[in-house]
Amino acid sequence: MISTQRVYILLALCVLFWSGNFIIGRYVNEDIEAIELSFFRWFFTIIFLLPTLLYIDIKKTLNAIKNNFLILIILSFLGITLFNTIVYLALKTTTATNALLINSITPILILILSYFILKAKISKLQITGIALSTIGVVFLVLKGDFTNLLFIKFQDGDLWILVSSLTWAIYSVLLKFKPKELSHLELFVSLVFLGFILILPFYFYQGYTIDREITLIKEQWHIFLYVSIFPSILSFYFWHIGVDTISAAKTGQFAHLMPLFGSILAFIFLNERLDSYHIAGAIMIALGIYLSLFLKKKINE
Repeated sequence: MISTQRVYILLALCVLFWSGNFIIGRYVNEDIEAIELSFFRWFFTIIFLLPTLLYIDIKKTLNAIKNNFLILIILSFLGITLFNTIVYLALKTTTATNALLINSITPILILILSYFILKAKISKLQITGIALSTIGVVFLVLKGDFTNLLFIKFQDGDLWILVSSLTWAIYSVLLKFKPKELSHLELFVSLVFLGFILILPFYFYQGYTIDREITLIKEQWHIFLYVSIFPSILSFYFWHIGVDTISAAKTGQFAHLMPLFGSILAFIFLNERLDSYHIAGAIMIALGIYLSLFLKKKINE
C-alpha cells in the first residue's frame, strides 16, 4: 500500500502537470481545434501505453470491462472523452482569470457529491480548510483586490468551465465504484481505450483532411507530446491513486493548487511577475490544505 505522504507528493505533481495543460490549452487555442487537441492527446497516450499491455492481465481486464461495462463507459466518457474536450473548448472563449476562478469550485463540488452519493461524513475542520483554500484561490486570481470582481466580464466559455468542473467532480466521486479487480494501471488503460473510442465519432464528424492533420502533427508535436505524457498518463494515474488512497474529497482539495502553480509557471515561462498577493494566496491555500488533510480531525472515510 502506497504511503499517504507519497500520495500527497504525487497529487501535487498531478496538479502541476494539469496547470501546464491549462496554459498550453490557452496558448494553442487559435492553432488547434478543441476536438483535435483532445483526439491527438489520447491518440498518442494510447501509443505510449501500448508497452504496458505486456504488464497487465489482458484477459482479466477484458472480463472486467464486460462485467462492469456501464460504470467503465460512464467513467471513460466523463474523464477521458468529455472533460478534456470541454476544457479545451472553454479556453477558446474565456480568460485565464475566469477559468481559474470557476475551476476553484471543483473541490467543493466533489465534497458535496461525496456527501450525497457516497454518504461521506464531512468534518467542520475540512469545511473550514476548503473554504480557506477557496478564498486563497479567489485572492490569487483577483490579484489581491476583491474589488476586481466588479470588473470581471463573463465569457461564453465560462459556462463550459463550470460544466467541466462538474464533470470532473462526478468522475472523481464515481471512481469509488470502479471494478475492484482492476489495478490502477489496468483501470487507466481500460478508461483510455474506451474513452478514445467514444471520441472518434466527434472527431471524424469534423471532416478534417489528412494533409491538415499531418501538418498539424509536424508543427505541434511537442504540444501533443506534453499533453499525452504529463497531464494524461501521469496526472490521471496519480489522481486515481489519490482517490483510491485518501478519498475523492481529500484528493479534490489539491485542485486548489492549480492557480498557484499556474502563477509560478507564468513567472518561469512567460516572464510574468510574482507579487505579494501571490504569496498571500499561496499561504491561504497551503493552510487550507493543511487543515483539511494533515490535522487529526479529518473526514471519516
